[in-house]
Amino acid sequence: MSKYKIKIIKGDITKLPVDAIVNAANTTLLGGGGIDGAIHHAAGPQLLEECKILGGCKTGQAKITRGYHLTAKYVIHAVGPVWRGGSRGEPKLLASCYVSSLKLALENKVKTIAFPAISCGIYGYPISQAATIAVKETANFLELNNQIEMVDFVCFDDIVFGAYQQALDSLNHE
Repeated sequence: MSKYKIKIIKGDITKLPVDAIVNAANTTLLGGGGIDGAIHHAAGPQLLEECKILGGCKTGQAKITRGYHLTAKYVIHAVGPVWRGGSRGEPKLLASCYVSSLKLALENKVKTIAFPAISCGIYGYPISQAATIAVKETANFLELNNQIEMVDFVCFDDIVFGAYQQALDSLNHE
């Protein structure tokens, strides 16, 4: 366990017993591939219907919906940046995804939240860089806001798990 209220786990984010899960969404919020498609499938068609009325979401921002058939009460849809080499504001946009999601969690009295590796799939963000941003932004937020009791980073494979674990270990040793 970290000195921060952060855990790195491997598993299926759609099955976690947390108050909110974060969806690595696209700007339409209407579902897609990867974790986005898995969350929409597990939540059921009502999630898509609610997403249709939200009017999309800008990159770096987040919006919240109910969780419907998920264990989680809420889904926070965060739109990460597509990696284009790192000089087009990608780090700032990715950091904003985490902060925006955590702010929505606070506003909705979420105590436990799970994040996927935002932008690390088809959006091509380098995993170690994304993990460092995710862990640092989350730890900084938790230092200022103690209402959130636990943040899980849910990794889809050993490479992503290792990168997130290394980012957390580095932070714990600062």
